[in-house]
Parts: sequence; C-alpha cells; structure tokens
Amino acid sequence: MASSSSRQLISRRNFLIAGLTGAGGLALYSSEFARHWIDVTELDIHLKSLPGAFEGLRVAQLSDIHFGEFTERFFLRRVVEKVNQLRPDVVLLTGDFITQGLRGVAYATNAGWECAAVLNGLACRERYAILGNHDVLVNPTGVTEALSQNGVRVLRNAYLPLERDGGRVWLSGLDDALEGSPDPEAAIPELIRNRPNEPVILMCHAPDYVRRLLAHPVGQAVNFVLSGHTHGGQVRLPFVRPLALPPLGRRYVEGRYQLGELQLYVNRGIGTVNLPIRLNCPPEITLFTLRRG
Repeated sequence: MASSSSRQLISRRNFLIAGLTGAGGLALYSSEFARHWIDVTELDIHLKSLPGAFEGLRVAQLSDIHFGEFTERFFLRRVVEKVNQLRPDVVLLTGDFITQGLRGVAYATNAGWECAAVLNGLACRERYAILGNHDVLVNPTGVTEALSQNGVRVLRNAYLPLERDGGRVWLSGLDDALEGSPDPEAAIPELIRNRPNEPVILMCHAPDYVRRLLAHPVGQAVNFVLSGHTHGGQVRLPFVRPLALPPLGRRYVEGRYQLGELQLYVNRGIGTVNLPIRLNCPPEITLFTLRRG
C-alpha cells in the first residue's frame, strides 16, 4: 500500500502533467488553429449624404497583414480567396503589410514585395491602401512601390474621388500617426469638405488618432474612418481587457464606434506581432455595405 506522502507526490505529479499538457494544447491551438481562423464580419454602414449610385456598394477591409515574420504565403492566399468570394466593389487595406522584426530591413522589404504579389490576386480592381507604423519604420518607399506595381494605389496624406453614375464619394488616406507625418489638411483639403451628397471616407491606421482629428476642423467633414493597428488585442482572456495594446490603439480596440456624426471601425487584422499566437481574437476580413440614411 502506498504511503500518504507517495500518494501526495503522485497527485502533484499528475496535476503538473495535466497543467503542462493543457498549456501545450493551448499554445498549439492559439498558434496553429486560432491564428489561421478567418472571421468575416459583415456590416451595413449608413451615411446620410451617400449618393444613390453608391447604395449597396460593397467595401472589403484588410489590415495588419505583417507578411513574412509570422504570416505565411499560404494563409494570405487563403485570405485573398475569401475576399474574392465576397465579391467586393472596393478593397481598402489599412496598413502594416510588413513587420519591423528580428530578421532585418532587407528581409522585411522583400516580404513587402511578396505580400504585394499575393494581394495582386484580389479580383477587385479598385484597391487602395495606407501605410502602417511598421511599414514606415522599415521602408515606406519600398512598400509603396511594391503595392503600386501590383495594382494597389497608396494614399499617403492624399485623396481621390470614387465615382459612380454621376455620384461621388471621397476616399482619403493619412500617413501613419505613430511613425509618419499625418497631414489632415492634405488628406482632406477644404476643396472636398462638407460637399452636399459627397461623403468622406478616411483610412487612418491608428484608431486613437481619431480623437485628435475630431478636435481639428477637418474632422467635422469625415463621415467614416477605417482603422487597424490594434489586432483587437491579439490575445483576449475572458472578462478582462487585452493585456497588450500599442500606442494610439488603447482606447478604440476593435469593432464599431459612433463618435458623434463620425463612425469608426477598427479591424482586428490578419497577422500577428511579437508572437505567432491569437486567442479569442481571430483574424478578420470586414465587408461593409454602404447604405443611404
């Protein structure tokens, strides 16, 4: 018969083994399964000044791909296939195509070209992008060139019209607020502000920059902002806020926010940084349908 001390030792050993097994299983789940699960979020976005020709326009958003460091080619191809199945009219990409990681600038720059080549598989021909803080830190010129040569127009403190049957919506893009030089006056000049039936949609990588924007006269002219940057927290434990959030991504973490007349959406992104894990926070493709009113 085993002594009580032997039974306690076996019990502790079993508890330790169970704990290690559970931790290993959780690590496997978060790194291999949860990180590659694609969540498609579909939302109607109502804009009071939307021209009738844009009623029902489908806009897909991708963000924070972080290609190369952890995001694999096969996974991004799967994301592109998923977007193509949604048949959007416009695709908006809100920054961080690459990662400022341990492998250095040359590796990350080359990853930018590989990422852009995969994104060229998007069936939608209207593709527009902004840069994120990692893109600006590593090689903004290289990322911009890679995207441009693969059919994605980069808006860096710039704007352009989207036109349909005589109607017009303005699309603007800011330079990254953390590592770049955002210029709201250039991205949303007085020329396009508060025009009847010509709403302004803004791509802004870091969502908390919206608070500064709302304090600026330019902010009153913006109807809808699309952001990324936060990864939704990347690792979400039940009943608590995300454990790690980046600067300018701590107030608006994920999902939809109504800020007076302005609507903000924060996409959870596709990739990861620091560690190749996600938990309770799957990668996201967002599909917006524009509605009048």
